[in-house]
Amino acid sequence: MRKHATYPDLAGRSVFITGGGSGIGAALTRAFAHQGSKVAFVDIADAESEALVASLEAERVGHTPLFLHCDLRDIEALREAVDEAAAEHGDITVLLNNAAHDERHAVERVTPEYWDDRIAVNMRPVFFAAQAVIPMMQRAGGGSIVNFGSVSWKLRQGGMPAYTMAKASMQGLTRGLARDFGKQNIRVNTLVPGWVMTERQLKLWVTPEAEKEIDAGQALAGRVRPEHIADMALFLASNASAMCSAQEFVVDGGWT
Repeated sequence: MRKHATYPDLAGRSVFITGGGSGIGAALTRAFAHQGSKVAFVDIADAESEALVASLEAERVGHTPLFLHCDLRDIEALREAVDEAAAEHGDITVLLNNAAHDERHAVERVTPEYWDDRIAVNMRPVFFAAQAVIPMMQRAGGGSIVNFGSVSWKLRQGGMPAYTMAKASMQGLTRGLARDFGKQNIRVNTLVPGWVMTERQLKLWVTPEAEKEIDAGQALAGRVRPEHIADMALFLASNASAMCSAQEFVVDGGWT
């Protein structure tokens, strides 16, 4: 397993991750578990999530992550998951709003119902997860919220307008929350991944033509991996980023 930098202040911290069972989310769960954090994560992918927990338990991390099945379109279920995680691990002081779904959709085929469903997956839970944990962070004397954006809208990518709009909105939410709660030592930042080589991306979208596009677009050689995103998330969650808030941090190999 690739080694991450160690942040001693993350040991024992209560961390909540949305979409933590696969892809980038699994890398986040794994990285924070190896820091000694008390990780709870929600996902709808039961098999992958349970396998991840079993794997980390076998690796004897300090605290085996808590997996909670949750469809983020159900805000009440999300709130209940947050409360359950806090009851198990204590007040949440790190929130990683990672979950999203980049399903492609042509403009002419989008119905109001489909649009609302995409927003319910990619935008709405980000706010309500933050709303749920902010009182805990206030009690604890501070915390870190990391909202996950995307380079897709920065690159003027077409073919999924509901997704790119939702992801572009992360900066607005981040900056507003950062201003509202910064004096209470709650930091809010946006982490913007590039084209990350997750299993889903490799299976569905990374064709030989796409490989050429990545090579032409990135300033750096190589590929952005989930572990690279986890590296930045660890930094933003830790006291190493104590004076970083209301900002966006892009991990895209120098593409944008």
